[in-house]
Amino acid sequence: MTLTPSNIIEYLFCPRFTYFEYVLAIPQYEEKNYKVMRGRNLHDERLERNKDYLRKRLGRPGAPVTEKHTDQYLTNELIRGVVDEVLGFGDGTMAPLDYKFAEYKDKVYDTYRTQLYCYAWLIEANFGRPVDRGYIVYTRSNNRVVEIPVTEADTLAVKRAAEAIFTIIDRNFYPKATKVKARCVTCTYRNICIK
Repeated sequence: MTLTPSNIIEYLFCPRFTYFEYVLAIPQYEEKNYKVMRGRNLHDERLERNKDYLRKRLGRPGAPVTEKHTDQYLTNELIRGVVDEVLGFGDGTMAPLDYKFAEYKDKVYDTYRTQLYCYAWLIEANFGRPVDRGYIVYTRSNNRVVEIPVTEADTLAVKRAAEAIFTIIDRNFYPKATKVKARCVTCTYRNICIK
Protein backbone atom coordinates (compact mmCIF):
# COMPACT_ATOMS: atom_id res chain seq x y z
CA MET A 1 0.00 0.00 0.00
CA THR A 2 1.15 3.52 -0.79
CA LEU A 3 -0.43 6.74 0.41
CA THR A 4 -1.62 9.79 -1.51
CA PRO A 5 -1.10 13.46 -0.61
CA SER A 6 -4.78 13.46 0.44
CA ASN A 7 -4.04 10.78 3.04
CA ILE A 8 -1.28 12.93 4.50
CA ILE A 9 -3.50 16.03 4.49
CA GLU A 10 -6.26 14.08 6.28
CA TYR A 11 -3.78 12.79 8.86
CA LEU A 12 -2.52 16.32 9.53
CA PHE A 13 -6.14 17.50 9.83
CA CYS A 14 -6.69 14.82 12.48
CA PRO A 15 -4.81 11.53 13.00
CA ARG A 16 -8.10 9.79 13.78
CA PHE A 17 -9.18 10.33 10.19
CA THR A 18 -6.54 7.76 9.23
CA TYR A 19 -7.77 5.34 11.89
CA PHE A 20 -11.43 5.49 10.83
CA GLU A 21 -10.69 5.28 7.11
CA TYR A 22 -7.94 2.65 7.08
CA VAL A 23 -8.13 0.64 10.29
CA LEU A 24 -11.92 0.50 10.60
CA ALA A 25 -12.44 0.86 6.80
CA ILE A 26 -15.26 3.39 7.09
CA PRO A 27 -15.44 5.34 3.80
CA GLN A 28 -15.98 9.10 3.76
CA TYR A 29 -18.03 9.34 0.53
CA GLU A 30 -16.50 12.53 -0.83
CA GLU A 31 -17.61 11.56 -4.37
CA LYS A 32 -21.07 12.88 -3.52
CA ASN A 33 -19.72 16.35 -2.80
CA TYR A 34 -20.66 18.65 -5.73
CA LYS A 35 -17.76 21.05 -5.18
CA VAL A 36 -15.23 18.21 -5.22
CA MET A 37 -16.61 16.81 -8.47
CA ARG A 38 -16.92 20.24 -10.14
CA GLY A 39 -13.35 21.06 -9.15
CA ARG A 40 -12.05 17.79 -10.56
CA ASN A 41 -13.82 18.30 -13.89
CA LEU A 42 -12.59 21.89 -14.27
CA HIS A 43 -9.13 20.80 -13.22
CA ASP A 44 -9.01 18.19 -16.01
CA GLU A 45 -10.19 20.75 -18.59
CA ARG A 46 -7.45 23.24 -17.61
CA LEU A 47 -4.79 20.56 -17.69
CA GLU A 48 -5.81 19.49 -21.19
CA ARG A 49 -5.89 23.08 -22.43
CA ASN A 50 -2.40 23.93 -21.11
CA LYS A 51 -0.54 20.81 -22.25
CA ASP A 52 1.70 22.58 -24.75
CA TYR A 53 2.18 25.84 -22.84
CA LEU A 54 5.66 26.32 -21.35
CA ARG A 55 5.62 28.84 -18.49
CA LYS A 56 8.86 30.66 -19.31
CA ARG A 57 8.12 33.57 -16.95
CA LEU A 58 8.34 31.24 -13.93
CA GLY A 59 12.07 30.76 -14.47
CA ARG A 60 14.71 32.70 -12.60
CA PRO A 61 17.47 34.82 -14.14
CA GLY A 62 19.86 32.38 -15.81
CA ALA A 63 17.53 29.47 -15.08
CA PRO A 64 14.52 29.56 -17.43
CA VAL A 65 11.89 26.85 -17.66
CA THR A 66 13.41 24.32 -20.06
CA GLU A 67 11.03 21.37 -19.79
CA LYS A 68 7.55 20.41 -18.73
CA HIS A 69 6.05 17.01 -17.94
CA THR A 70 2.25 17.01 -17.67
CA ASP A 71 -0.02 14.71 -15.73
CA GLN A 72 2.87 12.81 -14.13
CA TYR A 73 2.05 9.73 -12.06
CA LEU A 74 4.91 9.42 -9.57
CA THR A 75 5.52 7.01 -6.72
CA ASN A 76 8.12 6.14 -4.11
CA GLU A 77 8.24 3.65 -1.26
CA LEU A 78 5.53 5.45 0.79
CA ILE A 79 3.42 7.74 -1.39
CA ARG A 80 2.06 8.16 -4.89
CA GLY A 81 0.39 11.00 -6.76
CA VAL A 82 -0.34 12.63 -10.07
CA VAL A 83 1.39 16.00 -10.49
CA ASP A 84 -0.35 18.34 -12.93
CA GLU A 85 2.95 19.70 -14.24
CA VAL A 86 6.57 19.03 -13.36
CA LEU A 87 8.69 21.95 -14.51
CA GLY A 88 12.43 21.70 -15.15
CA PHE A 89 14.70 24.74 -14.94
CA GLY A 90 18.03 25.65 -16.49
CA ASP A 91 19.79 25.43 -13.11
CA GLY A 92 18.91 21.71 -12.76
CA THR A 93 16.10 22.21 -10.26
CA MET A 94 12.49 21.13 -10.74
CA ALA A 95 9.13 22.27 -9.36
CA PRO A 96 5.58 20.96 -9.16
CA LEU A 97 2.77 23.10 -10.55
CA ASP A 98 -0.77 22.35 -9.38
CA TYR A 99 -4.09 23.74 -10.65
CA LYS A 100 -6.71 24.64 -8.05
CA PHE A 101 -10.37 25.36 -8.75
CA ALA A 102 -10.21 28.20 -6.25
CA GLU A 103 -9.84 31.95 -5.84
CA TYR A 104 -6.67 33.43 -4.41
CA LYS A 105 -7.52 35.45 -1.30
CA ASP A 106 -4.06 36.54 -0.12
CA LYS A 107 -3.56 33.23 1.69
CA VAL A 108 -2.30 29.82 0.67
CA TYR A 109 -4.01 27.04 2.61
CA ASP A 110 -1.88 24.54 4.51
CA THR A 111 -3.53 21.73 2.56
CA TYR A 112 -2.24 23.22 -0.71
CA ARG A 113 1.26 23.59 0.75
CA THR A 114 1.26 20.01 2.06
CA GLN A 115 0.24 18.70 -1.35
CA LEU A 116 3.14 20.61 -2.99
CA TYR A 117 5.57 19.25 -0.38
CA CYS A 118 4.41 15.71 -1.21
CA TYR A 119 4.91 16.41 -4.91
CA ALA A 120 8.37 17.84 -4.23
CA TRP A 121 9.30 14.62 -2.40
CA LEU A 122 7.99 12.54 -5.32
CA ILE A 123 9.82 14.64 -7.93
CA GLU A 124 13.13 14.40 -6.06
CA ALA A 125 12.70 10.61 -5.71
CA ASN A 126 11.75 10.04 -9.36
CA PHE A 127 13.81 12.62 -11.23
CA GLY A 128 16.79 12.79 -8.85
CA ARG A 129 16.78 16.58 -9.01
CA PRO A 130 16.31 19.12 -6.21
CA VAL A 131 13.02 20.96 -5.65
CA ASP A 132 13.11 24.27 -3.78
CA ARG A 133 9.73 25.69 -4.82
CA GLY A 134 6.34 24.81 -6.18
CA TYR A 135 3.53 26.69 -7.90
CA ILE A 136 -0.23 26.89 -7.48
CA VAL A 137 -2.47 28.14 -10.29
CA TYR A 138 -5.72 29.62 -8.96
CA THR A 139 -8.10 29.05 -11.87
CA ARG A 140 -10.88 31.22 -10.42
CA SER A 141 -8.53 34.23 -10.10
CA ASN A 142 -7.58 34.57 -13.78
CA ASN A 143 -5.09 31.70 -13.46
CA ARG A 144 -2.99 33.59 -10.94
CA VAL A 145 0.25 31.73 -10.19
CA VAL A 146 1.62 31.77 -6.63
CA GLU A 147 5.13 30.51 -5.85
CA ILE A 148 5.57 28.47 -2.65
CA PRO A 149 9.05 27.87 -1.20
CA VAL A 150 9.86 24.22 -0.42
CA THR A 151 12.52 23.43 2.17
CA GLU A 152 14.11 20.21 3.32
CA ALA A 153 12.15 20.58 6.58
CA ASP A 154 8.89 20.71 4.60
CA THR A 155 9.54 17.43 2.78
CA LEU A 156 10.81 15.83 5.98
CA ALA A 157 7.53 16.77 7.72
CA VAL A 158 5.44 14.96 5.08
CA LYS A 159 7.76 11.94 5.26
CA ARG A 160 7.24 11.79 9.04
CA ALA A 161 3.48 12.10 8.58
CA ALA A 162 3.54 9.18 6.11
CA GLU A 163 5.49 7.05 8.61
CA ALA A 164 3.01 7.96 11.38
CA ILE A 165 0.10 6.91 9.16
CA PHE A 166 1.67 3.49 8.60
CA THR A 167 2.18 3.15 12.36
CA ILE A 168 -1.56 3.73 12.89
CA ILE A 169 -2.51 1.26 10.16
CA ASP A 170 0.05 -1.47 10.93
CA ARG A 171 -0.52 -1.44 14.70
CA ASN A 172 -4.27 -0.68 14.72
CA PHE A 173 -3.29 2.28 16.86
CA TYR A 174 -6.07 4.65 17.99
CA PRO A 175 -4.39 8.08 18.01
CA LYS A 176 -5.27 11.21 19.91
CA ALA A 177 -7.70 13.54 18.16
CA THR A 178 -6.67 16.90 16.81
CA LYS A 179 -6.22 19.67 19.37
CA VAL A 180 -8.07 22.05 17.04
CA LYS A 181 -11.63 21.20 18.09
CA ALA A 182 -13.17 23.50 15.43
CA ARG A 183 -12.16 20.85 12.88
CA CYS A 184 -14.53 18.36 14.50
CA VAL A 185 -17.57 20.39 13.38
CA THR A 186 -17.09 19.52 9.68
CA CYS A 187 -15.45 16.11 10.10
CA THR A 188 -17.00 13.16 8.28
CA TYR A 189 -16.43 10.99 11.34
CA ARG A 190 -17.67 13.34 14.07
CA ASN A 191 -20.64 11.12 14.96
CA ILE A 192 -18.51 8.07 15.75
CA CYS A 193 -15.41 9.68 17.20
CA ILE A 194 -14.90 9.24 20.95
CA LYS A 195 -14.01 12.65 22.32
